[in-house]
Amino acid sequence: QVQLVESGGGWVQAGGSLRLSCVASGHTFSNSNMGWFRQAPGKEREFVATISWSGGSTNYADSVKGRFTISRDNAKNTGYLQMNSLKPEDTAVYYCAAAGWGSLPRAYDYWGRGTQVTVSS
Repeated sequence: QVQLVESGGGWVQAGGSLRLSCVASGHTFSNSNMGWFRQAPGKEREFVATISWSGGSTNYADSVKGRFTISRDNAKNTGYLQMNSLKPEDTAVYYCAAAGWGSLPRAYDYWGRGTQVTVSS
């Protein structure tokens, strides 16, 4: 069992940066792949990035490639999403997920409650 809590969201102007954190509780986090997803109002939840349990493999949505970086610190039971060069279309609630892989939300077993990111133009 893994519980996930996101933080670090907020308001930022276009071109700015934010760093999201996802703190996990539960002894299985270090053995779990994790991912970040986002959901804008009126839209489906979409894949942002994923990272393997060891941190050795990552994958990104084309829309964020080169701007966002996913990472993790298993000693701290924490995952991160560094977001640079933010655009208004990045505005969404961002969720971290664990125990899954790939770009489909249904592939992940555990979810946080999300953190709001708002990017103004």
